[in-house]
Amino acid sequence: VPVLPAPVPGDGPKAREVFQNVKVLGDLTAAEFTRHMLAITQWVAPPDQSCAYCHDLNNLAADTKYTKVVARRMIEMTRHINADWKPHVAETGVTCYTCHRGQPQPQGWFTAKGADRGKGLFTHVSGQNLPSEQAGLTAMLVDTLSPFLADQSAIRVVGGTALPLKATQKKTIQDTEATYGLMMHISDSLGVNCTFCHNSQSFTSWTASSPARVTAYHGIRMARDVNTAYLVPLTDTFPANRRGPDGDVSKVSCQTCHRGQNKPLGGVAMAKDHPGLR
Repeated sequence: VPVLPAPVPGDGPKAREVFQNVKVLGDLTAAEFTRHMLAITQWVAPPDQSCAYCHDLNNLAADTKYTKVVARRMIEMTRHINADWKPHVAETGVTCYTCHRGQPQPQGWFTAKGADRGKGLFTHVSGQNLPSEQAGLTAMLVDTLSPFLADQSAIRVVGGTALPLKATQKKTIQDTEATYGLMMHISDSLGVNCTFCHNSQSFTSWTASSPARVTAYHGIRMARDVNTAYLVPLTDTFPANRRGPDGDVSKVSCQTCHRGQNKPLGGVAMAKDHPGLR
């Protein structure tokens, strides 16, 4: 975790009164605003660019760089997560560093269509039978995240009704494999096995599951919300070299924040020290 910028006095003029074109952090004092900018530079910007990564140094107020437009929206997203997704992030919250870890581009994911990634003896157009990093290097689905973290597909393995089933109640093998791929992604991202959330005597039973399953439930929906409401709408803002092979923006998954730990950054709470993100 980076060294915390020195605290500043809690009073003084607001940032919106001192600086121009402050659309998000204007409620901070000018001193806290400057401290916040220093922190973001440390969390996100390349060392050789510093403030210039987002700002035109001849006019700091200008929105000429796409990185500044994106950063402003990401600050709004972070505030939204800390305020509205407490069932997942609790009071620990998140900061820019939770995802970025000192890098301009976080560890996200792009849409991956198996049919477009090569053809061979064990490849077919349904997007399976290729080792997928998203699915823990299994051959479930190459693009196992899009249905659940970018779209609203239901996460299903078995039906909840006895036979005979109506057509709308059937859960196919493809549904099961898609769900398994997502579960493997979560397990790999958090560095845990299935029983961290589930009771192996009844994987489907919520009453037999650990509290971590409820936290994961909200985490999946938080990722959907972040991707669909904040990241995907920025697609046209990003230049071509920052998009994936299919032209989409990098999106968040469990791996983006967790990086192999069941609590990101080992549970260190950074957001409490940055009022601009709360």
